[in-house]
Amino acid sequence: MAKEKFYMTTAIAYTSGKPHIGNTYEIVLADAIARYKRLQGYDVFFQTGTDEHGQKIELKANDAGITPKEFVDNVAGEIRRIWDLMNTSYDKFIRTTDDYHEKQVQKMFKKMYAKGDIYKGHYEGMYCTPCESFFTESQLVDGKCPDCGRPCVPAKEEAYFFKMSKYADRLIEHINTHPEFIQPESRKNEMMNNFLLPGLQDLCVSRTSFKWGIPVDFDPNHVVYVWLDALTNYITGIGYDCDGEVTEQFAKNWPADLHLIGKDIIRFHTIYWPIFLMSLDLPLPKQVFGHPWLLQGDGKMSKSKGNVLYADELVDFFGVDAVRYFVLHEMPFDNDGVISWELMVERLNSELANTLGNLVNRTISMSNKYFGGVVENKGAVEDVDADLKAFALEVPGKVEAKMEKLRVADSMTEIFSLFKRLNKYIDETMPWALAKDPEKQDRLATVLYNLVEGICYGATLLEPYMPETSEKILAQLNAEKRSLEDLKEFGLYVSGTKVTEAPEILFARLKVEEVLEKVAELHPPVQETPAEEEKPDDGIDIEPKEEITFEDFGKLQFQVGEIIACEAVKKSKKLLCSQVKVGTKVRQIVSGIKAHYTPEEMVGKKVMVVTNLKPAKLAGVLSEGMILCAEDADGNLALMTPEKYMPAGAEIC
Repeated sequence: MAKEKFYMTTAIAYTSGKPHIGNTYEIVLADAIARYKRLQGYDVFFQTGTDEHGQKIELKANDAGITPKEFVDNVAGEIRRIWDLMNTSYDKFIRTTDDYHEKQVQKMFKKMYAKGDIYKGHYEGMYCTPCESFFTESQLVDGKCPDCGRPCVPAKEEAYFFKMSKYADRLIEHINTHPEFIQPESRKNEMMNNFLLPGLQDLCVSRTSFKWGIPVDFDPNHVVYVWLDALTNYITGIGYDCDGEVTEQFAKNWPADLHLIGKDIIRFHTIYWPIFLMSLDLPLPKQVFGHPWLLQGDGKMSKSKGNVLYADELVDFFGVDAVRYFVLHEMPFDNDGVISWELMVERLNSELANTLGNLVNRTISMSNKYFGGVVENKGAVEDVDADLKAFALEVPGKVEAKMEKLRVADSMTEIFSLFKRLNKYIDETMPWALAKDPEKQDRLATVLYNLVEGICYGATLLEPYMPETSEKILAQLNAEKRSLEDLKEFGLYVSGTKVTEAPEILFARLKVEEVLEKVAELHPPVQETPAEEEKPDDGIDIEPKEEITFEDFGKLQFQVGEIIACEAVKKSKKLLCSQVKVGTKVRQIVSGIKAHYTPEEMVGKKVMVVTNLKPAKLAGVLSEGMILCAEDADGNLALMTPEKYMPAGAEIC
């Protein structure tokens, strides 16, 4: 019986420069999904690649004194090196400069033109070079690009346009009848309410102001504009032919089962791309998932701050699987995540070195100490064993349920709950105490067998997320990777198997101070212009309030919060809306500090939060707490932040 196919793609990476860890997150996320689908038995085809045309690349190549092709060859090679470094199992790496892709794009453009879906006209508006997008004056935010916040310049040129409105009603109907098409749900609502329902404008699909692009073969003054070029890689990469001579691979794999993309390009993938496919009379992809962003822990990435994080540098410090663990486990389903050196060290020490690494090391060491490494099931069971087995047997189903909804971080939490349960089992059974009683040797052997079996269970489930670690664990236990079908039974580890004599330390603990010291040596901040000499601190007096008792003070709850996302409140000159992580939960807090901090400056900061303040609406936006600031006599504000590292949720007392 043939396996069911599963075709998935990432967005193709733009070849303007080396990808940082936020860019790299997507390929790791996609890889975890692809590997899990293979574990489920699907015939997976996983495609990624690079987007290599456009004005920005032409300008960068000119600045570098090389041709655009030389420039993209270099960057595409670097991107592929990092994708390979992160142990991603893609099946196809497409480049939009590949000959077969360029030929098909020209054919598709010509077919759409002949069909009347593309027409020639003129475009006049504001143009953002980094985003390669045109905007009307009304679409700008404070006169700047609504997507990236950079300045736009006036532009007017002859161009070809696609009649988006021709297919708008059909797309609206498809979205309404296919609720799974755009995920998460919030992205669907944004596309419908902000773009489709108000009415679509025709889309510019060619340019004449630069040359680095695929020429329109019947009008060589024009090159095909980026989105029609880039988006079609999803079909050209698997053998689509506009003349009808498609490959068996295309016939088998299209429509795509999943397009995995960043939330910033959801509009292009859920509006423009489906309409292009309708014009080509092709089925629409089954699902488009717009994942959140991975943000810097100390704010927006900036070379002047020396805080840009790259995957290869993180790997040098922590190893491939530790980096994979972090970017997969620390990203919420529908909110932006935060990464920093401090957080990486904390998770490495607590979850990887302690919860997982120590569990494996202790179990192997005890097996060697008490039984010469031989693991046997002696059948000396007690009630606590049944509880452990029942717990383990439920985990695969929980993981599958989370993965079906693409809740990858939650699925990893389920796996690590098994490792935590196994650590608890050690505390419950106390093997070291059993070892002192000669009459308890069979019980001791059974306990160690259950531990090894449980670890094998978890290592199998861990493979899509941390493949090298899974392989290392199973090798040390002299066990084979199992199928999901095998995980329906607890106790398949072959009794009498001998584990390794010298267990490998999977994750070595690190000291955050030493890591930060090495980071500072690698990336010394660029010297900034000296600030104006500070005024002497003479102190200020404020009007005292009525005295309160300790009991009154005790009613307030103060905690450390970590700002993981922030944006200005629309129609307000004073308010910022922050998403603040407190413990394991995220709450929304509105603050009147827009005159003192930009949203970019807020992201990543640790702040003092009143967490038991009754929720209220400010400018129509719900606020679930208060961020505390200090204010001087001139009305300047400063956020109250911890003097040294404190985890989000730490109580302030």
